[in-house]
Amino acid sequence: MGTPRKASLAVFLLLFVALCHGATSANKKTTYIVHVAKSQMPESFEHHAEWYASSLKSVSESAEMLYTYENAIHGYSTRLTEEEARLLEAQDGVLAVLPETKYELHTTRTPLFLGLDKSSDLLPASDSSSDVIVGVLDTGVWPESKSFDDTGLGPVPSTWKGTCETGTNFTASNCNRKLIGARFFAKGYEAMLGPIDVTKESKSPRDDDGHGTHTASTAAGSVVTGASLFGYAQGTARGMATRARIAAYKVCWIGGCFSSDILAAIDRAILDHVDVLSMSLGGGSSDYYRDSVAIGSFAAMEKGILISCSAGNAGPSPSSLSNVAPWITTVGAGTLDRDFPAYVSLGNGLNFSGVSLYRGNALPDSPLPFVYAGNASNATNGNLCMVGTLSPEKVAGKIVLCERGVSARVQKGAVVKAAGGLGMVLANTAANGEELVADAHLLPATAVGEKAGDAVKKYLFTDAKPTVKIDFEGTKVGIQPSPVVAAFSSRGPNGLTQQILKPDLIAPGVNILAGWSRAVGPTGLAVDNRRVDFNIISGTSMSCPHVSGLAALVKSAHPEWSPAAVRSALMTTAYTAYKNGQKLQDSATGKPSTPFDHGSGHVDPVAALNPGLVYDLTPEDYLGFLCALNYTEGEIQSVARRNFKCDAGKAYSVTDLNYPSFGVVFESSTGAVKHTRTLTNVGPAATFKASVTSDSPLVKVSIVPQVLSFKEGEKKWYTVTFTSSGASPHGNAFGRLEWTDGKTVVGSPISISWF
Repeated sequence: MGTPRKASLAVFLLLFVALCHGATSANKKTTYIVHVAKSQMPESFEHHAEWYASSLKSVSESAEMLYTYENAIHGYSTRLTEEEARLLEAQDGVLAVLPETKYELHTTRTPLFLGLDKSSDLLPASDSSSDVIVGVLDTGVWPESKSFDDTGLGPVPSTWKGTCETGTNFTASNCNRKLIGARFFAKGYEAMLGPIDVTKESKSPRDDDGHGTHTASTAAGSVVTGASLFGYAQGTARGMATRARIAAYKVCWIGGCFSSDILAAIDRAILDHVDVLSMSLGGGSSDYYRDSVAIGSFAAMEKGILISCSAGNAGPSPSSLSNVAPWITTVGAGTLDRDFPAYVSLGNGLNFSGVSLYRGNALPDSPLPFVYAGNASNATNGNLCMVGTLSPEKVAGKIVLCERGVSARVQKGAVVKAAGGLGMVLANTAANGEELVADAHLLPATAVGEKAGDAVKKYLFTDAKPTVKIDFEGTKVGIQPSPVVAAFSSRGPNGLTQQILKPDLIAPGVNILAGWSRAVGPTGLAVDNRRVDFNIISGTSMSCPHVSGLAALVKSAHPEWSPAAVRSALMTTAYTAYKNGQKLQDSATGKPSTPFDHGSGHVDPVAALNPGLVYDLTPEDYLGFLCALNYTEGEIQSVARRNFKCDAGKAYSVTDLNYPSFGVVFESSTGAVKHTRTLTNVGPAATFKASVTSDSPLVKVSIVPQVLSFKEGEKKWYTVTFTSSGASPHGNAFGRLEWTDGKTVVGSPISISWF
């Protein structure tokens, strides 16, 4: 036991360390976004920028503003300690001081699959379709991609107020009549993680990652013939709106996408006059008044800009959605009717179907020795083929079975290759089920579903000398059923406001071919030295720009429509069944999908051009929605950037928001819930009749009136009353409400939940 003197010295040292740590923590600065009530600027200031600077200086001598925001929010971003942020938030006129949020990216047959090849006569004349500008917030753009060729496009639209910023490996001459603008936003990123290393990424709009080029070319890329990835998906690559213009806003870097930079990009895009904003990124789900993407999107919506966001790749877990604000179009992912089969043939004669985009040196025709990664490693997680876990003496010259999880699929193949393995079979586990995502592996490899993986493992565990062959079959089209909801696609219910049914709809997001950056290989791995002009990747990141481009098409056909009307057209014309009448399937379960999986259904752009009726919304309607959520004046002002007082004499209800879908919530097993909606006729005069279906006999649905006769341009309202006589044993039920005039069907999904 130590002496009393030594003990007291130890206590002193512990206290000293704790105090130093406390002081360090207290003095540690982080980025905050300061939301200000612009109307409360004291008269002593001539300009709000002076007021911001003075108020900031009163809490910190050293703090500087990273950005000031004029449009997306009123306010600025800066670096502060926790105490300084608290003091600033207490000042008059400061609505909120919110910490920086880090967002992550949600990572050729499509036009044919969507029917766009047949619809040239339905699409607007080239002049109007080439006036629409799609802004893409992502990792930047590879301007040399053929997807950004401007051949045949007229002058840049006169409404455009943007520019082409210069920086590392990027000059103004990299823009043209297709790629009309390119900007980058890095102040927030650099404030958090230090200066950008230009040897690793370009401090400019140039895309060193590939993701931004892929999303931009999916939304509005030019027609490129002879596109493929190593001969896979050979054909014509084209964006959804081939004549629309593209403006790239680089907000995502190696270390992520930061909210201060995202807000600055939205702020600028509003001033630049984009028509559609596409954001394939997300950061979980927080209250609308604390969510930078939701707040910036509200400002964009007020200026007539449609915002399309990815739903997230956290499926099939329930309530896993990002970007659920009702003024954002939330897009889930489905499959195409195209596949890239690669078969596994075991030594015992069993064969299993997998998928692969491998193109390279072929394996020998004869079967090769086969080993389970878990038996070729000393690590407890050896089955996952993580870096440094495989024993070369047990792997060399063999094909290895690895299991999905933790590390990237292509990374596992690189680990097998580095250990001397000749090939890989990648098996799904319960987390991914039967969903197969193809990859451009660095060695001969194929991915198989969970059932096949279990059968292959059983063979490996019971056969003394297991062998295997992998046969690559190229590209197959006409795969049925298609689409199915991707297992990774994030699911409802909406964790913030369950009465707003999300996602809104699904679009192609699995194995999508689009433009790529030549700064990186198709796998994105540092060891991948291959360079390609097009890549095939998957994620709701890919489905989001499909809808962004389709929204641009609808907008060009109907330039006077609001963002809500455009979204309504896409939602109410989406389909929920195959041509044989069977319901859309969920890849995660193999069973019919529900509105929590597919929202309104799979997008149908040809039908969306003539939806018959739309559910329109104004900024004031959304303010009423915020009142229904019992937001305070300050919280509403944070979202809407204006003084707005909820009318104390008015009964606000979230069920009155004129949304094209119905999220019905019962507080108890019995009771009634009423939803009110208004339809606007955007077609010729017609009479529409309502019908409703529900999979729960416990809920009675009544629509009043059941028949609506419209003149051209006329608005008419109706109510739907849902009456419950008992809770569903499953916790949720689903249905569908349709209005039809005998030709056009205006469909809305219904979700029913009991609490």
